[in-house]
Amino acid sequence: QLQLVESGGGLAQPGGSLRLSCAASGFTLAYYAIGWFRQAPGKEREGVLCISVTDGSIYYADSVKGRFTISKDNAKNTVNLQMNSLKPEDTAIYYCAVRPILCDYRPGFFASWGQGTQVTVSS
Repeated sequence: QLQLVESGGGLAQPGGSLRLSCAASGFTLAYYAIGWFRQAPGKEREGVLCISVTDGSIYYADSVKGRFTISKDNAKNTVNLQMNSLKPEDTAIYYCAVRPILCDYRPGFFASWGQGTQVTVSS
């Protein structure tokens, strides 16, 4: 059974860092594009970053460029989202999702999702 589980969320101070992980089971992440999305209260879910089958990274949120990076660990079947220089506006539930091969910024194009992990940035 295909399953994605996010971890690593929590409370961080402005300027701090968090590292989110998305662990896959039941399938091999190496053959999929993995996207990180986030949804803040009262807002639509938005694409943040995506990593393709060829390990190319695509930023969908300009606000995270230079602060967030995505990486894939094929040996652990895990994708990580390193978030640095966090800002209060980064507060949201963060989700990972997969789709075949190519990245896309649209949540509706991703069929499988994790349950999400809460990230709160506050002093």
